Amino acid sequence: MMTQKIEFKNSNNEKLAALLDLPIDRKPMAYALFAHCFTCTKNNMAATRISRTLAQEGIAVLRFDFTGLGASEGEFSNSNFSSNVDDLERAADFMAREFQAPALLIGHSLGGAAVIQAATKIVSVRAVITIAAPSDPSHVLHHFAEQKNEIIQTGEAMVDLAGRSFKVKKQFLDDLEASRFEEKIAGLKKPLLIMHSPFDKIVSIDNAANIFKAAKHPKSFISLDTADHLLSNEQDAVYVGMTAATWACKFLGLRRKDPAVIHADNKVIASIEKGFRTEIIANGHALIADEPVSVGGTNTGPSPYDLLVAGVGACTAMTLRMYA
Repeated sequence: MMTQKIEFKNSNNEKLAALLDLPIDRKPMAYALFAHCFTCTKNNMAATRISRTLAQEGIAVLRFDFTGLGASEGEFSNSNFSSNVDDLERAADFMAREFQAPALLIGHSLGGAAVIQAATKIVSVRAVITIAAPSDPSHVLHHFAEQKNEIIQTGEAMVDLAGRSFKVKKQFLDDLEASRFEEKIAGLKKPLLIMHSPFDKIVSIDNAANIFKAAKHPKSFISLDTADHLLSNEQDAVYVGMTAATWACKFLGLRRKDPAVIHADNKVIASIEKGFRTEIIANGHALIADEPVSVGGTNTGPSPYDLLVAGVGACTAMTLRMYA
């Protein structure tokens, strides 16, 4: 997997910072665009791990900081849900000019609501994935419920979100409450995968049920088991990335199986499967190698290091037996 630093401009000519995760050993099968969670950045663990896992599976992913967040220019206080959707449109335009238009949109939390809205405007998009998304963008208002009256009366207020202070203006509240999200879901007309955990304490799983009910077929739901809202467990984020790749390949018409890799002496043949799983035929005997889930594998076989140590051990045992 290879990552490129990229910049593009929003509608106000402000620079937005982005990262493009690419497969390291092949041309991307498709390009995806990722929208991070509310007040997060492109570098948060979930965004990073999901994007890199998709890249390992052959799907390039562009992730970026929304206006006023992370390394992007602009003021967060002047942004809103509609401007986030607009940022996604500008990102898609940039990808179409410089690389390839995104065929897949992926959004985490409020980013999930944003990609549903953006998908109706980005013609290249053929499938959409939401992760722990609210069924109504105004759901985020609970983050600053105590300051809501102050914002309405004075026009703005400082609020603490995830340990950081942000200025929130009344236009942000008005924009959220004006969104007609159920209509957008019903009018999506594109394959939709909804991923949500029943243990999500920030956005309850009822939101996933509402999105699923409002969406038209084809639509799918996958439970994220015991994952938390931010997917802070790395294994949960890897699972999301691998499952997303499998689902997307069906609806994007992609084939994930790689060609076989043949050793120069024609005695060892390894076919590369998803993740790092590798099937080996050595001198007519079938073996499997893989890596632990913690580093992106699927743990279906011993690692190359395990195989090496086992080979040394077997050689030692055979030598002792020969002398005995």
